[in-house]
Amino acid sequence: MQNIDLRGLVPAPVTPFTQDGAVDHAAIQRLGSWLGSIPGVKGLVVLGHAGEGTFLSQDEQAAVIDSFKKSVDGKLPIIAGITLEGTQVAVEEARRAVKAGASAGLVYPSHGWLRFGYQKGAPQDRYRAIYEGSGLPLILFQYPDATKATYNLETQLEIAAQPGVFAMKNGVRNMKRWDTEIPVIRRENPDLQILTCHDEYLLHTMFDVDGALVGYGGIAPEPLIELIAAGKAKDYARARAIHDQLLPVTRSVYHRGSHMEGTVALKHALVERGILDHATVRSPLLPLEAGADLEITAAVRSAGLGRVTNRQ
Repeated sequence: MQNIDLRGLVPAPVTPFTQDGAVDHAAIQRLGSWLGSIPGVKGLVVLGHAGEGTFLSQDEQAAVIDSFKKSVDGKLPIIAGITLEGTQVAVEEARRAVKAGASAGLVYPSHGWLRFGYQKGAPQDRYRAIYEGSGLPLILFQYPDATKATYNLETQLEIAAQPGVFAMKNGVRNMKRWDTEIPVIRRENPDLQILTCHDEYLLHTMFDVDGALVGYGGIAPEPLIELIAAGKAKDYARARAIHDQLLPVTRSVYHRGSHMEGTVALKHALVERGILDHATVRSPLLPLEAGADLEITAAVRSAGLGRVTNRQ
């Protein structure tokens, strides 16, 4: 397995579209090259929730991986979301990602598990099959505790110990579980890179991790890199100040009626930052309510997130 170091900020950028709904590869170049130019950004995760990956065709998915890889001149790992429900089709999805240039895969749970739960051993089998069938290094994805696709501690530990699994994206969103499970995972798997994906709970989770894998990183990489550094230094006062600086943005992007609305809000924030020209999304996402763009613009400005001047 190749040595992939994600200890820092790993943005999960949006997928830009043209106004007629096609993937906008020129905008990917602008977005990826900007993120890749920032010291402390360690990789990009594409084709996930923020990236509307499940809304794309197989050809579009491969093209998005290729475009983001080109946007960073191959200098950062591009991690692809592996999202298909059946294990064998997920293996094939991982193979396509490798062919397109992905360096690693973020493995989503089989989405039937969200409603019905999973059989004991099924998640472990999913990771084993994907790695053995594709050779793609994998990130363990811990879903929110509110879903039936969240993994209990035993399952997390067993997946983390499997060949090919080198990192965890933890979004359990239950701080009781976070506070009790993360120390055990760290103790039992000291080489596992642990990344928070709690966009709306970054302050609480920033002191226990190696970094952050968040859609938030696609709009505010500069302060989030500072927040990660403050967390590693156990500097609560500095971390709290950055958290409070960003709170208007957090509210306008992630304190919405649905977490999926955050993807639309991220695109509005990127318009304000000068990376995107518009916030076009694909169905089943819909535009936000009237005036939301103005609210997001005001929040971005109040947090001191200026327009990007090195737009390429």
